[in-house]
Amino acid sequence: MCIFLILRFVVNKIANLHNMEQLGFQIIKGDLFSTEDHFSLAHCVSKDLAMGKGIAKEFKKRFGGISILREQNPEIGSVVYLQTPLRFIFYLVTKNLYSDKPTYESLTHSLQSMKSVCLSNNIHHLSLPKIGCGLDKLSWDRVLPIIQEIFPPDAFQIKIYTP
Repeated sequence: MCIFLILRFVVNKIANLHNMEQLGFQIIKGDLFSTEDHFSLAHCVSKDLAMGKGIAKEFKKRFGGISILREQNPEIGSVVYLQTPLRFIFYLVTKNLYSDKPTYESLTHSLQSMKSVCLSNNIHHLSLPKIGCGLDKLSWDRVLPIIQEIFPPDAFQIKIYTP
């Protein structure tokens, strides 16, 4: 009986380690839009949903849905989203106008809002660019720890794509 319990414990530990490998955090050099279909996508936008430059322009071109996003009443620090048959497309509202710059606080609030939507919809796989660090000029060295704190590796698999 004792050996059976020890074996069962070891098997459970191995299974848990295997599951941990499937979750976690990766930085990938490549195209964000090539990520697997079951990964939801996210990026930063302004409250005005202009999306005229950078990766936001590509999101607008690929997914459209601006009227659906506007109906969700975007506010700074919130998240609005589109839902496709395969995944959610998240728009982190981090600033008022496209010409403004976000703050670490607005980004943090938007990420927390996205996490709430993820948990409510059983979403555990996210792919994103280095959010807030392109045209928005936030420091990746400060953004990365925020993402890692909000999305713990035992509950989420996060893939960060860099060009």
